[in-house]
Amino acid sequence: MPPLSTWLPVAGLVLLAVLLTWPVQKAMVRRHIFRREPLLALLVWQAVALAAVVSLLAALPLALWVMRESLTTTPLALGVAVVAAVITASMVVRLLLAGHQVGTSLRRTRRAHRELLELVGHEFDELDQPTPQLRVIQHPAPTAYCVPGLTHRVVISTGMLEQLGPPEVRAVLAHERAHVRARHDLLVEFFTVLHTAMPKPLRHEDVLAEVRLLAEVLADRSGARTAGRLPMGRALVALAGAQHPAATLGAASDSVSAAQVRLRLLTEDGRRDWIMVATMIGYAMLAVATPLAVVVWVTALSGAR
Repeated sequence: MPPLSTWLPVAGLVLLAVLLTWPVQKAMVRRHIFRREPLLALLVWQAVALAAVVSLLAALPLALWVMRESLTTTPLALGVAVVAAVITASMVVRLLLAGHQVGTSLRRTRRAHRELLELVGHEFDELDQPTPQLRVIQHPAPTAYCVPGLTHRVVISTGMLEQLGPPEVRAVLAHERAHVRARHDLLVEFFTVLHTAMPKPLRHEDVLAEVRLLAEVLADRSGARTAGRLPMGRALVALAGAQHPAATLGAASDSVSAAQVRLRLLTEDGRRDWIMVATMIGYAMLAVATPLAVVVWVTALSGAR
């Protein structure tokens, strides 16, 4: 076996994981045009993060296959196999830890908040469309959010009810119901696990903020379809800068800049750019297919020898 063929496949997968996690995601954050198709953009983010993880998980199996005949005879082959084993084992451990830590933290925080809501929140049935899981909290600041899960809660404040009219309240509730119905929390959680599993020097914290923003844009559009763009836009302005607890999703924006982005996207025309749609779908498929193609190509090449 030529020396180059012993380490090149593993190095290629590791390099691919680094590229997908660092420069590719950094460039994606700057490509704000993706925000016009928030659902597809979320799928693209998931695909890129998944491809990076798969690349590192495939390092050991690929190394063992390529060097199956020289592990016991070539020191270089054995050394590469050890390095590949460390990379893959590390990725497996990081993935399991990230899944456990992110999932446990979110569920514990949400459970504690739901228990708190049962104590301080009260039901509110003065709406055109009663929401059984709705809780109103006494707070002068306008805020609205949902606590996702099998026993979800939709939360609004008395301050919001005082400052918003019925159409705006209807839009906000439609926004929160969209989060609950479409389980946007699972999309964000899955990406958070993949993101957290990668080594910290390769991660960009603004990537998580972008994914959360896309989930909110999806819900904004659902609220606009139910109550109209104008009421949804007014609600976003009223809730700009409002706070909501960790591990929740909500119409309230933690920053004014995020609210401005969401408002701008809401006011854009709804015409779909099919070229951009096709590009995003192809991009997602390419991201996932690339590490698999590397594995298949190297396996076929080495098997033909």
